[in-house]
Amino acid sequence: MSGFFEGLIGVETLNFIISIGLILIKAVFVLVTALIHVAYATYFERKVIGHMQLRIGPMEVGYHGLLQPIADGIKLFFKEDIIPANADKPLFYFAPVVFTVSALTSLSVIPFFQDFVIADINIGLLFIFAMSSLGAYGIVISGWASNSKYAFLGGLRSASQVISYEIAMGLSLVGVMIMAGSLNLSDIVRAQHSYPTGIFAIPQILGFCVFVVAAFAETNRLPFDLPEAESELVAGYFTEYSGFRFSLFFLGEYTAMIIMASISAICFLGGWTIPRFITDMFPFLLSIPGIVWFLLKVYAFMFLYYWVRATLPRYRYDQLMAIGWKMLIPLALFNILITAVLKIKGLI
Repeated sequence: MSGFFEGLIGVETLNFIISIGLILIKAVFVLVTALIHVAYATYFERKVIGHMQLRIGPMEVGYHGLLQPIADGIKLFFKEDIIPANADKPLFYFAPVVFTVSALTSLSVIPFFQDFVIADINIGLLFIFAMSSLGAYGIVISGWASNSKYAFLGGLRSASQVISYEIAMGLSLVGVMIMAGSLNLSDIVRAQHSYPTGIFAIPQILGFCVFVVAAFAETNRLPFDLPEAESELVAGYFTEYSGFRFSLFFLGEYTAMIIMASISAICFLGGWTIPRFITDMFPFLLSIPGIVWFLLKVYAFMFLYYWVRATLPRYRYDQLMAIGWKMLIPLALFNILITAVLKIKGLI
């Protein structure tokens, strides 16, 4: 059969079609898996925070509320799509699509385990930063198009927040780039595996701490959820959205959380690998698939999101800006200086 197709369209064309088919299969698999994770990230968030507040969380739909995310999705899909009379309708429709698509596109450069990535490009980290910045446009456009003071203020807050914390986040990862010598995410994981500690979180502890704080701000999560701030702005930039369009914002936000958790696992915690000194002590751990280690690290970071939400109060907006510009950026620059000096001296 393959010989027939080779004779009909040529070997190179056949290989090209097969490559495109494999990429599409990978993309569909990653997309479906991400959607399932987003659905159940909301379930576990409600469960974890419920138990931290001495409540039991969702229990009514399915066993221990396991079908609650599906019920919520069906409800949002069939709810009336209300559009404000004075809204800029084309931009109002466009904004949630920009926000969600930019978050989902970032999944294409994430290596989930050895040799499994949709697009293994050499500028993986820069691509994720670009998509993250593009998502902020969706928020700003939604704030403008809604013709609401609450949504407008939420959009402005998000724009300034992303500008402030994107710098700190980018600088926090420069140390990782220096140590790995690459922007390719798979190469960064391989560089960590050959490093004595097995993870960059130890030599780059300062950069890791800056990254974690910046990741909370980038995803608009507590204690930095000022673009939504329900006690001040109702729901911020998506105040006027309902039904399916509201669920797109919800999907984009939780996908962004998974992206940040994945970047943390890949750049600082060894990705799909575990340190060699551990596998030397316990060789049976080598038989566990890499995707298991990767998911455990991502789930641990997601749990941190829930824990912080249940624990810390929201910062004021001036405090948010002060933390970003007066603390995180200087610390990240200091980390780059130290890393560069140690690299030149050949100590790392």
